[in-house]
Amino acid sequence: MRRIMMIVLMNGLIVGKAIESFAQKKTVNPPVKTQAKTLAKQSGTSTAKQAEKSTAANAGREISITLTPLKNTKIYLGSYFGKGMTLVDSAFLDINSKGVFKGDKKLTQGIYFVVSPNYTIQFEFLMDSKQRFEIKGDTAAKESAKIIGSPDNDLFKQYAQFSNEKGRQAQQIRTALLSASPEEAPKMRASLAEVEKEIKQYQQNIHLKHPNSLLSTLFYIMKRPELPPVPMVKGKPDSAYPYQFVKQHFWDDVLFNEDLLLRTPFFESKLDDYFKYYVSPEPDSIIQEVKQMLFMAKTGKEIYPYLLTKFTNKYINPEFMGQDKVFVYLFENFYAKGDTALLNPASRKTITERAYSLMANQLGQQAPVLNLTDSTGKRKPLYDLKAPFTLVAFWDPNCGHCKEEIPRFDSLYKAKWKANGVAIYSVNIYENENLAWKKFIAEKNLSADWTHVYQTKEDRQTEEKAGMPGYRQLYDIFKTPTFYLLDENKRILAKQLTLEQFDALMDAKKR
Repeated sequence: MRRIMMIVLMNGLIVGKAIESFAQKKTVNPPVKTQAKTLAKQSGTSTAKQAEKSTAANAGREISITLTPLKNTKIYLGSYFGKGMTLVDSAFLDINSKGVFKGDKKLTQGIYFVVSPNYTIQFEFLMDSKQRFEIKGDTAAKESAKIIGSPDNDLFKQYAQFSNEKGRQAQQIRTALLSASPEEAPKMRASLAEVEKEIKQYQQNIHLKHPNSLLSTLFYIMKRPELPPVPMVKGKPDSAYPYQFVKQHFWDDVLFNEDLLLRTPFFESKLDDYFKYYVSPEPDSIIQEVKQMLFMAKTGKEIYPYLLTKFTNKYINPEFMGQDKVFVYLFENFYAKGDTALLNPASRKTITERAYSLMANQLGQQAPVLNLTDSTGKRKPLYDLKAPFTLVAFWDPNCGHCKEEIPRFDSLYKAKWKANGVAIYSVNIYENENLAWKKFIAEKNLSADWTHVYQTKEDRQTEEKAGMPGYRQLYDIFKTPTFYLLDENKRILAKQLTLEQFDALMDAKKR
C-alpha cells in the first residue's frame, strides 16, 4: 500500500476546487445529548432512549478482525503520526483467530495498519468515520486482506488495484526507455504520459463522484500543484508566475485543523518541502506562514500541538542565522500566552530559558550594553568604541577551541581588519581565570588594540541582587567562543558565524 501511495504522490493530481480560506469550517454533528433531546421532543421518551443508546454505540469504535493463523495472542492497531508511527489499540485473538479493536471513542481518520505480535506491519487500510467494519486477513497473504462494511476501504482497494497495474506499466516503459533508440523514445514517452494521465483522471473521478470520501481527502493532502507554463505579459515572459501559482495552490482543499493530516505518511514531507522551496528563509516570511498555519490548526486536538512543537524544535536552534527570531515569536505569542500547558515541566523550563536567552540578541536590534573592566581595573564600555564595525568575542582562556580560534581572530585583525577600522571587544567569561587570561594574551601576542575585558565578581553579584539579566543571558553565551558583529551604531549584524563569514559580510557591507 505504501508503494501505491507514493505512485500517487509522484504523479500529482489535477487541481480540484479551491477553498476560500484555510480556516474554512466543517459541519460538526451535535453532541449525543443534544441529539437525544431533539428526538425526545419528536418521538417521545422511549424513542429518545433508543436514539441515545444508538448514538452512544456509534460514538465509539468496534472493528472485528480475523487474522489467521495467529491464535491466543495479542495483535495491535497502528497508524502514521507525522513522520513516525504509533500504536493506538490492541486486540486479543482467540482460538479461532478472531478479535475486536474496541473503544468508547473513535480514532482519528487516516491510514492505519495491523501489527503482528512481533511488531511487524501486516497491511494498511483506511480508518473511516463510522469505524464499524470487519477485517479478514492472513499473515501469509498480506495483499489479500479484506475490509468488509466500509465504503471508504472499497474505494481504496479499487484504487490500489488500478494504481498497481498502472504503476507496473509505467515502470516497464521507464525501464524500456533506458535502452530505447532515438526513433522509439518519443513514442514510449507518449505512452508513459498516457499512463500518468489515466492515473490522474482516475483520481479526478474520485473527487467528482465521491467528494466526501476519505480517499478524496487523502488525494488533496498529497497533491502537489503542477508548474504552469510561463505566460507572456506585455510581450515579456513572467518567469515568477509558475512559482507564485504553485505556492498559492499548494494547500488547496487542505484544512489545517484536521487531525487526520498527521495520520498519513505524506503530510509532513509536503509541509517540509513547502517551507524549503516556497517560503523565503527570511524570519519574517517564515513567521507569517507559521502564524497562519497555527491559527488555522488551533481547533485541532492533535495537529495544533504537533505543529507548534515541530516549529519550536525547528527554530529553537535553526539551520540559518537569524531564524531564531521565529522561535522567539512562538514563545511570545503562544507559550507566554498559555500554551505552556502543552509542555511537561522540564520542557517548559527549557523553552522559557532559551527564549529569554534569545530575546535581547536578535539581528537588527541594538546590542545589549556591556560595561566591563579591563586588566588594569578600568571600565571599558562597549558603546565607547567608535568604529564602522565592532566584533565582540566571548571566550575562555582554558577552552581548547578558543585557543585555536582567538589567535586566528587576531591574525585576521592584524592582516586586514585593523586597517579597515574594525574594533574588537574581547570578553573573558570567567572572572576566576584572570591569570590564565593574561598569560594567554601575552603568549599569543594578542593585539594591544583590542579592548580586553571581564566582569568582576562584585559587578556580577550586584546584577544578581538587582535581579538583572547577566551578559551570558543577554548574549546567549552557552558555548565558547561566541562572536557578534555590530555596525557603527552597535546594531547586531550577525552572530555565530565563522571568522571567514564575518570577514565576507564586512566586505559586502562596505560595497
